[in-house]
Amino acid sequence: MEYQKFENTYVLRVNKGEEIVSKIKELCEKEDIKLAEITGLGASNLVEIGLFNVNTKEYKTNTFEGMFEITSLVGNATTKDGNVYLHLHINFSDDSNNVKGGHLVRCNVSATSEIIINKIDGIVERNLNEEIGLNLMKFKK
Repeated sequence: MEYQKFENTYVLRVNKGEEIVSKIKELCEKEDIKLAEITGLGASNLVEIGLFNVNTKEYKTNTFEGMFEITSLVGNATTKDGNVYLHLHINFSDDSNNVKGGHLVRCNVSATSEIIINKIDGIVERNLNEEIGLNLMKFKK
């Protein structure tokens, strides 16, 4: 992973063989990023995505292996119990241009991934909502 900071924006390159989610989290922890907008693209050979079932309150995950283009990676960084909390979604296509997508669990880079992190001054904490079963953003009144 390599990156450069431009005011409140970080341009990040995740290198071949590295895992995207862990590298974004590592950068957020290192640079004390508590709130941010995240976008990216790249290439992957392994993607694990999930879909939250609101009835069972569980994620169903699927892992895909092959050669993929990351056509869109979007999400945010917030905090939960004061620690970095990432919420990321991904779309990726195979060699037939079939696209899959969902909640990003992990993604290994096969060539490179380019990610932009726009830091926002402030903190938004997450708390578990028992009714829904997800960690929702909690705003100060």
